[in-house]
Amino acid sequence: MSTYKEKLSILSEMISFARVNNKIKKSEYDFLLGVANQLEVDHKTFDSLFHRKVEKMTLKLESDRILQFHRLVLLMNVDREQSEQEIERLHNIGLRLGLPPAAIDQVLKVMYNYPDMVVPPEVLINIFKTYYN
Repeated sequence: MSTYKEKLSILSEMISFARVNNKIKKSEYDFLLGVANQLEVDHKTFDSLFHRKVEKMTLKLESDRILQFHRLVLLMNVDREQSEQEIERLHNIGLRLGLPPAAIDQVLKVMYNYPDMVVPPEVLINIFKTYYN
């Protein structure tokens, strides 16, 4: 499991991503708060991340990087809208996470095949497995 610093870095990156269109909608905030709860980061600390810089940490495990990419895909789609800017930013984050470009592209294409563009975890995992075998 991630260290506390990694958890804050994960949340900070997600908050930054949610701000790509200069505002955070209630649905996005609620989603982010849910991730904070999953990561066992308290509400006060979570809210402080909107106003302070956190050291960026690189997730060491491939599975953690894929999970973070999946969280960001879900966050992008929680408001049922995607802008070109969000998709491009998500693609670049995937590259920075060291994920295969073809797998990133495939996830961003197949999300339109699912209700509310929620790519099931097993579908996402299978896409990435294809590129690692």
